[in-house]
Amino acid sequence: MEILTKPLSKEKVVRPALIYSLFPNVPPTIYFGTPDERVEKLPWEQRKLLRWKMSTVTPNIVKQTIGRSHFKISKRNDDWLGCWGHHMKSPSFRSIQEHQKLNHFPGSFQIGRKDRLWRNLSRMQSRFGKKEFSFFPQSFILPQDAKLLRKAWESSSRQKWIVKPPASARGIGIQVIHKWSQLPKRRPLLVQRYLHKPYLISGSKFDLRIYVYVTSYDPLRIYLFSDGLVRFASCKYSPSMKSLGNKFMHLTNYSVNKKNAEYQANEDETACQGHKWALKALWSYLSQKGVNSDAIWEKIKDVVVKTIISSEPYVTSLLKMYVRRPYSCHELFGFDIMLDENLKPWVLEVNISPSLHSSSPLDISIKGQMIRDLLNLAGFLLPSAEDIASSSSSSSSSTTSLPSSPRDRCRMAPEHFTAQKMKKAYYLTQKIPDQDFYSSVLDVLTPDDVRILVEMEDEFSRRGQFERIFPSRISSRYLRFFEQPRYFNILTTQWEQKYHGNKLKGVDLLRSWCYKGFHTGAISDSAPVWTLPTSILTVPKGDVTLNDFSKSETGKLGKHGSSKGSIPLSGDGTMPKPTKTQAGLSPFPRKPSSSKDSEDTSKEPSLSTQTLPLIKYSGQTSRLSASPTSQSAGDSLLAAVSL
Repeated sequence: MEILTKPLSKEKVVRPALIYSLFPNVPPTIYFGTPDERVEKLPWEQRKLLRWKMSTVTPNIVKQTIGRSHFKISKRNDDWLGCWGHHMKSPSFRSIQEHQKLNHFPGSFQIGRKDRLWRNLSRMQSRFGKKEFSFFPQSFILPQDAKLLRKAWESSSRQKWIVKPPASARGIGIQVIHKWSQLPKRRPLLVQRYLHKPYLISGSKFDLRIYVYVTSYDPLRIYLFSDGLVRFASCKYSPSMKSLGNKFMHLTNYSVNKKNAEYQANEDETACQGHKWALKALWSYLSQKGVNSDAIWEKIKDVVVKTIISSEPYVTSLLKMYVRRPYSCHELFGFDIMLDENLKPWVLEVNISPSLHSSSPLDISIKGQMIRDLLNLAGFLLPSAEDIASSSSSSSSSTTSLPSSPRDRCRMAPEHFTAQKMKKAYYLTQKIPDQDFYSSVLDVLTPDDVRILVEMEDEFSRRGQFERIFPSRISSRYLRFFEQPRYFNILTTQWEQKYHGNKLKGVDLLRSWCYKGFHTGAISDSAPVWTLPTSILTVPKGDVTLNDFSKSETGKLGKHGSSKGSIPLSGDGTMPKPTKTQAGLSPFPRKPSSSKDSEDTSKEPSLSTQTLPLIKYSGQTSRLSASPTSQSAGDSLLAAVSL
């Protein structure tokens, strides 16, 4: 009776403590609720595992969200499940146990520092052209680019330049100048061409804070939050050189403009008023002006994906070197984007620790929902006693060789293990793969394939107001931008291209195999094994042949990784045939110049300048039964690629 007499508006919706997987034999994840929800408590044996490692930079909005799911503060260094803290130097990631999750990736400073962001995007621009990578203003890093800057400076009269410390935040140290004598003597610096024709609203400049969340780098999975912030300069814009000293006119940082007596706060997330709007309010405003806001959003997705890809080779290499399990890392990026007079989006910088300070109802509404959805999307797992025991024992041993997680390991017969290795090698060593070739990756799946696809679909089902922008039905267009092709990127892109219009069909297919435990390595005798197509055995005279490769490496390759049998997939679905693109492996770029700043200054992995041997592909793939000949070719193929 007491419950019935309470006002309905004050009642909280009761939610289960766990989100169950779409698939059988896949563990559930921890549920994070909203302020108007009450999350049920787990039994004590499980609830005592809900420990969070606090940091001096853990935002209140994160503390409140995890508190609603009954997390307690960890007082030890080894019993926590999650941490929202500082970025660490790459070797320090070795200390993260397999059941723990930190909100950073090693190497994310490759886009989080302004100088490294420019170096990486400049490299991409030189490789793929300005048409694809012209969304970051031309920049110069001092002191090393001083001569180049002087030449550019002298060739463009009355050009404004914006000077930024490469690793600062909140607008600290930023100046707009137009005379060489105004250039600060302090080093290092990033000097960037000033976007002097921005799109204005009510005469003022503004920029967009876009929230980008990466759950994995291999395979790459990128999400974009549907809302964000629009930060206005608190003085109307003037292109006059005399106004360059007015930071309230030229800078859009909230931390700068809130100090202006003219600054107007905005408490209403739906209102287009004051100097801070919700992103959705901006889209509504522009639509009323006849602007196609959807087209702008699509362009923003494009520049975000390309920017993340520019850091991918560094982050992936460091993950393999220092992180025990891919599960242990995820990261929220804050992209600062400005629209020019033609509504073209420009990336100004990327923040690896975007401010989650929430001082107004507008901030609380947007950031609170975003963090809640992010934590659900992250997929926090309750560790088993075996996981914790395994982590404790491995942490006391040498960390030179980092083991994979028990959850990620599959135990199976050697022939299935070898089949997985051969399949990966086969799809990574084609000289000019086309869409027909790539689509054949779905013809026969292995347990590793199923596990990755299950993880991707489960994650997608927990996305909340996030939108996945990679992989997507159109993400095959981005595969050519990767420094090195990744097998799982090919797999997930082709899966999404085939099943994006019929998710249920793809999920049902995966569900049937998870029911049998196939993704864990439980393979029945009736499960077929992926084999080399007939065409791989017929190599024209004069071409690079498989037999040139040393078979002695095959045994070494067979000792590592997880892998397995295969599944034949049936299903309709026609796919468009894009233009063929070169996807061979190219030499890795040189490491950008290191910095002595307090951020991640650990050495990057050594970057190989060798390219792998290429195997020419001719014709459609076809099934092949195991034979001495195919085994020989398979051994050689394995020796060709070190995965």
